[in-house]
Amino acid sequence: MKKLFTCLLTVALLALASSLTSAHDPSSGGSRNFSQIFVNGKFCKDPKLTTADDFFFPGLDVPRSTSNQVGSNVTLIDVDKFPGLNTLGIALARVDYAPYGLNPPHIHPRATEIQTVIEGTLLVGFVTSNPDNRFITKVVNKGDVFVFPMGLIHFQFNIGETNALAFSSLSSQNPGVITIANATFGSNPPINPDVLAKAFQLDKNVVNYLQQKF
Repeated sequence: MKKLFTCLLTVALLALASSLTSAHDPSSGGSRNFSQIFVNGKFCKDPKLTTADDFFFPGLDVPRSTSNQVGSNVTLIDVDKFPGLNTLGIALARVDYAPYGLNPPHIHPRATEIQTVIEGTLLVGFVTSNPDNRFITKVVNKGDVFVFPMGLIHFQFNIGETNALAFSSLSSQNPGVITIANATFGSNPPINPDVLAKAFQLDKNVVNYLQQKF
């Protein structure tokens, strides 16, 4: 009986380890070889047919427009734009900020983000998970690096009077992004206003306004 229990426990632990490994990109527990046929929903070329262009993305030095409501622009280079990233478990983003521009609170469900400030001064921060919900924040300047753990709400805000620029590396070929306000108040179809009014302790008219705005 003891031997049977030990065997069952071993199987259960192996199953748990397998499920945790498969929760992230293939690179977390599988091969990093780009020659795999079909991984994470993306087709891999025959290695003999790949070219330098599959591993190349030009023009990331060009400033992007920040003429929008939040005053920022994120240029994400993920596996959809850069086929050579398939199975490698990484992505890159250029983030441009107008003076007082904001990259609004958002999460990356599949990636940790590490950001390097190239120009300007940013107020950055993230919030830890329940029940503590601690707000971890820092003012970062040119040459500084800050990390945002996977799945946590975070933001960057340009507190300077000049444009700012940062580059972010992400630990997934397809990190995903969920902007909190857009997802909450701009869902399609809309979430019942009564639900949002109660959840955020807001007047229902305010919720209706926000849903129209987003």
